[in-house]
Amino acid sequence: MADLSIILTEIEVKVRKLMEARQELADENKRLLAETQALEAENAALRQANTELQDKINKSIIVNALGDEKEIEEGRKLIKALVRDIDQCVSILNDKE
Repeated sequence: MADLSIILTEIEVKVRKLMEARQELADENKRLLAETQALEAENAALRQANTELQDKINKSIIVNALGDEKEIEEGRKLIKALVRDIDQCVSILNDKE
């Protein structure tokens, strides 16, 4: 009977160790999930910042290509005139159908 008691005690010790290991793993899993979410949020913020900076670069390139404000305004007028011409062409094509 003493042997059975010793075996049961050993099993109980092993089960407790397994339960402790399981709890440690569950805690680590929670920590890693939180870290993953934080990194995903940081990644999204960095992507947004990258997009905004890329837009600024593109705008700077356009402004530098056009030169000063006078040239920019002339460019806008030209683009508006071209858009009006395109709209007129589309209108004419729609009328013919």
